[in-house]
Amino acid sequence: MTAPSVAQILTSAPVTALPGTWKLVRGRAVTLRPATDGILRVAHGRVWATLDGPHGCTPFDGGDHVLQVGRSMYVRAGQRIVLEAWNASGASYFAWDPVFAPVLAAAARPRLNPGIVLQPLADLRLALGLALAALGRLGTGLAHLGWAALGGGGRALPVRRPPGLVG
Repeated sequence: MTAPSVAQILTSAPVTALPGTWKLVRGRAVTLRPATDGILRVAHGRVWATLDGPHGCTPFDGGDHVLQVGRSMYVRAGQRIVLEAWNASGASYFAWDPVFAPVLAAAARPRLNPGIVLQPLADLRLALGLALAALGRLGTGLAHLGWAALGGGGRALPVRRPPGLVG
């Protein structure tokens, strides 16, 4: 006589409840529409799982799957799956474990964009040019005021006008 496998013991033993699982009564179906990728695991009995398309890309992409104790199935986010207990002895139990995408450190680092530095540099260069021109005109105005305050000896300093100014 051979020793029974764990799967045979689990499928033949009466089950009242399995922590962390959902009970699926024979003759009933449930539809899952997961928001994240996940793994469907069968804890007791057998489950008939029908996936929405596309089907047939590989032998494992068929629409219908029968999963028994210890088997699991990967389901993508947004993919609809209909589950039905396919067990002669009664209810089946299944668990849903979400799979979260890993966040890569390299992907989180922002790309270098020289435009975010070049434009402010051009603005600063323009502002520095305008500031130097304004300082030059301020110095000239102060020199004229000082010359006039000292009496200036009767003659005025020549006035230099910025280019493009008429008057």
